[in-house]
Amino acid sequence: MLRAGKKSYFVAAVCIITVTSMLAVSYLRLQRLPHQPKVIQVGRRCRGKIANSTITALKGNKTFIISPYFDDRESKITRLIGIVHHEDVKQLYCWFCCQPNGKIYISKAKIDVHSDRFGFPYGAADIVCLEPENCDPTHVSVHQSPHRNIDQLPRFEIKNRQAEAFSVDFTVCISAMFGNYNNVLQFIQSMEMYKILGVQKVMIYKNNCSHLMEKVLQFYIEEGTVEIIPWPINSHLRVSSEWRFMQDGTHIGYYGQITALNDCVYRNMERSKFVLLNDADEIILPLKHPDWKTMMNSLQEQNPGIGVFLFENHIFPETVSSPMFDIPSWNTVPGVNILQHVYREPDRKNVINPRKMIVDPRKVIQTSVHSVLRAYGNSVKVPMDFALVYHCRKALQKDLPRESLIRDTTLWRYNSSLIMNVNKVLSQTMLRGQK
Repeated sequence: MLRAGKKSYFVAAVCIITVTSMLAVSYLRLQRLPHQPKVIQVGRRCRGKIANSTITALKGNKTFIISPYFDDRESKITRLIGIVHHEDVKQLYCWFCCQPNGKIYISKAKIDVHSDRFGFPYGAADIVCLEPENCDPTHVSVHQSPHRNIDQLPRFEIKNRQAEAFSVDFTVCISAMFGNYNNVLQFIQSMEMYKILGVQKVMIYKNNCSHLMEKVLQFYIEEGTVEIIPWPINSHLRVSSEWRFMQDGTHIGYYGQITALNDCVYRNMERSKFVLLNDADEIILPLKHPDWKTMMNSLQEQNPGIGVFLFENHIFPETVSSPMFDIPSWNTVPGVNILQHVYREPDRKNVINPRKMIVDPRKVIQTSVHSVLRAYGNSVKVPMDFALVYHCRKALQKDLPRESLIRDTTLWRYNSSLIMNVNKVLSQTMLRGQK
């Protein structure tokens, strides 16, 4: 009896171990599902609601999809720009529906959270999926499981599917406009300087701004210069106005600026020769050339094959002004008059000035704010005597006496055109006399 009992226990244990092993192997096979797409359904129509928001939350997952882009620079992939929780999002799958044959393919995603998370639990991420070889899908759905009814998933249009001739030379990406932004005069001056220097398109990821600022944006939209990308990130996450995590319960830094910048690079990959990544209070100012086109021609001649150019940021404190260009009609417009701020702070000892960029978007894989994280080829630091970033803002070196500041009137080279153009905008937006 004792021997029989031991034998029964042994058989039961073997059965349990066998079943457990089979389940474990099955689970590991599922986890290691090849990244190569596989057909899982045939003869289905592509259903599912088309996502039309800039930021779409995936239900039951700490993942937010901004937009997918076709990327064939290395292989035939869909690269989704998104935001994920760096610890909790372990696996995602792309669902491609191919028409007219109705085949549905599933592809396991590679989740690449960008390295510049700065301590926040959520960060920008590339969600990369191989596409089916014999299909050019127009839409993709994303889910954390390879077993799902695709009809219930939102579908995202895959942008950049068709290569196009460049429609513009220069696009400025501004991210993100938030905090009830109301620096109206400086914004108009920056926009008109961009146009003088050669911009054709300015893309603004807008969270919120003042009513007066809305009026100005509408003017530039109708003019064809500005394109607004709605950026309601605080509807999904607790955002910080700081770039570094302060242990304050927030989810992502600086209103998701880094995600917006990456989206802007890919959004303009097929339509803009160059993309400038800077803020609305910054102007990349050539010192040896009249505009960006001649400057970039020169830089590319000197640096063949380079696609990322870094320009040194210099602070022109808004607290130190010149009496020149005190234009009475501008005094009722909220904001800073940059023509009166031509004193810049000297370099700080043992502090490297941050940089902003002009990039060839086709050579960028991932970008941060002050440098690219991954790119094809190298980056070049542009010498300060060639160009600099004019950045009019609050002083960083608050206790410096005026005599220690450096007078730099490069901006005044454009004063005639700038004043005329700003007056035209103020006139057409009926801002004169308003506060």
